[in-house]
Amino acid sequence: MISQEMIKLGTQRSVIRELFAYGLQRAEVVGAENVLDFSLGNPSVPAPKEVQEAIIDIVKNNDPMVYHGYSTSQGHAGCRKAIAANLNKRSDTAYSLNDLFITCGAAASLCITFRALTASAEDEIIVLAPYFPEYKVFIEGQGAKMKLVPARNDMKLNLGGIKEAVNKNTKALLINSPNNPSGVVYSKEEIKELADYLKKMQQELGQTIYLISDEPYRELVYNDEPVPFIPNYYDNTIICYSWSKSLSLPGERIGYVLVNDKCDDNQTVMAAVGGAARSLGYVCAPTLFQLVIEKCIDVKPNLEVYKKNRDILYDALTEMGYNVAKPDGAFYLFIEAPNGDSKQFSEKAKEHDVLVVPGTGFGTGTHIRLSYCVDTEKCEKALPVFEKLIKELK
Repeated sequence: MISQEMIKLGTQRSVIRELFAYGLQRAEVVGAENVLDFSLGNPSVPAPKEVQEAIIDIVKNNDPMVYHGYSTSQGHAGCRKAIAANLNKRSDTAYSLNDLFITCGAAASLCITFRALTASAEDEIIVLAPYFPEYKVFIEGQGAKMKLVPARNDMKLNLGGIKEAVNKNTKALLINSPNNPSGVVYSKEEIKELADYLKKMQQELGQTIYLISDEPYRELVYNDEPVPFIPNYYDNTIICYSWSKSLSLPGERIGYVLVNDKCDDNQTVMAAVGGAARSLGYVCAPTLFQLVIEKCIDVKPNLEVYKKNRDILYDALTEMGYNVAKPDGAFYLFIEAPNGDSKQFSEKAKEHDVLVVPGTGFGTGTHIRLSYCVDTEKCEKALPVFEKLIKELK
């Protein structure tokens, strides 16, 4: 007998991956140029030239054992020092390399963090809808329970729902801003209000409540207001970061866990992070890309195409009558289905070879996610389909 749960996970793809696979099959029939696939958050903007130059420089000017060999489990000291210096410069903090653990991307960071914090099968991680579907898999896979807080209509932080969810079993609250799937960025005021509430509940319950911030989209914002840096508002913060989106490196799997230096028992939590990574078989993050990150830590993403796509889609869809929360970050639109049925809308769109993800996997059945990290031409070609669908379904 083998694990039935693992068989289920291995044979039932996420709703996003299922739709992406369907798009590949359709492309063989009608041609890739005729499939308008908005399913996957795979960056369409190439990695910055600085990344390519860093790879070439590292390979040309170092012994292969330097970039192909193991690093320490926690990560190369130079890489961690560079990250700490970058954070300190941007956020008025005082981190050292010892507050960081380099990982194989944000997914690994999250799994490691959940494993490090989970001490009992009763431990709960609170997640806010809409949410990235794999959160449930990651949390339950590490032995904790996911407790879901429903989404607000405007997709902003649901503090009322959080207050109803926090209890003696709450180990952590997981937030994601800029948000996948809505693109909404939580404001300073929202984060401060949340932090004040969690501080109050820590005192009332007599326990530490961790705030886990999943931040693969932190650099992808379209206004001049930076994303609030959570540790500046709440001491017991753990950040899970990735360069998959900011440097267009989803396949290289490189990120980190940051345990805030003011976190309760910072060194103990860091030790648990290291132990969790060990127990999960994460020997070390890719060495070559640790060295790349050290060289490219200050490189910023090019957001021109994403912003152009957002504006084209958001302006046109709202003019057609769609209800859409305006995304200030990431590269997603979360669109309310005209008839409130995201599955039906997704199926109807498929008939026109437009692929959008139903919101059922994100914690709501009323919305669809559209990933606009695609060629601008695809966004423009999809508009007549959206206009036809709203007339048909509204």
